Amino acid sequence: MDERDTPQISQEMINLFDDYTHLSLDRRKFMDNLAKLAGSMSAAAVAASMMASNAKAQGLVPENDARLVIEDVTYPGAKGEMRGYLAYPAEGGPFGAVIVVHENRGLNAHTKDVARRVALEGFVALAPDFLSDLGGTPADEEAARPMFQQLPAADVAANGVATIAWLKTHAKTNGKVGAMGFCWGGGTVNNIATVAPDLLAAVPYYGGQPDAAAVPNIKAKVMAHYGGLDERINAGIPAFEAALKAAGTDYQIFIYEGANHAFNNDTSAARYSKEASDLAWSRTMGLFKDVLA
Repeated sequence: MDERDTPQISQEMINLFDDYTHLSLDRRKFMDNLAKLAGSMSAAAVAASMMASNAKAQGLVPENDARLVIEDVTYPGAKGEMRGYLAYPAEGGPFGAVIVVHENRGLNAHTKDVARRVALEGFVALAPDFLSDLGGTPADEEAARPMFQQLPAADVAANGVATIAWLKTHAKTNGKVGAMGFCWGGGTVNNIATVAPDLLAAVPYYGGQPDAAAVPNIKAKVMAHYGGLDERINAGIPAFEAALKAAGTDYQIFIYEGANHAFNNDTSAARYSKEASDLAWSRTMGLFKDVLA
């Protein structure tokens, strides 16, 4: 699309999209309301600019990058078999391990690309498919979103604990495990941290906060990233921070002013912020290199 034809996206449109993708899941209602905001612009074009681009999802690191070993893996979950996407440097090791937890669209091409990026930083990166208990991530990402409502939070956290256990004994790891996650995955990382005392670093990106009563169980170092414009998620920051302080948890909270929810996802042009993404990434990798080496 020519830049001159790119729709002008307002914050109200982005907020509407956020409500659709995380709360209502009602596409018809979303498109009807978006049409009212779009005016003379095509609602379909506006929606397309906010949704993830399959073309961009091929990512920054090629799937056949010779610097990496990449495998589709299965391993024991809490109740059944978990599937995942594993990437690690082709030379050297053992390495610290990082779990990369997907958004509420499942284990897709973008998440796999993020795992490859993490691997190039010198880690064993595992992107689990947390929809494994329901048959795995479907090809249609829109079909994936409602599936997350069928996942009990306790089962998801238990699968996270099983993932940590598998990585700790993997031949290419040094036994040290951290986790990072985005959107639904950010909240999942928070919840896993409350039940996994052997998780050493937890990095939620714009994720829902855990129950305050569970925060004292967190033993990991926490680094939380939030977009300044993400009012829905940010409403939970004060209670989370108060609980972290009261528990004496080693934590950092970063809020990126002017950035939206999903600011790290470079497949969604309307919400991606390169400045916020790059800074959050450098901070995250710094923490992992400090804790997981």
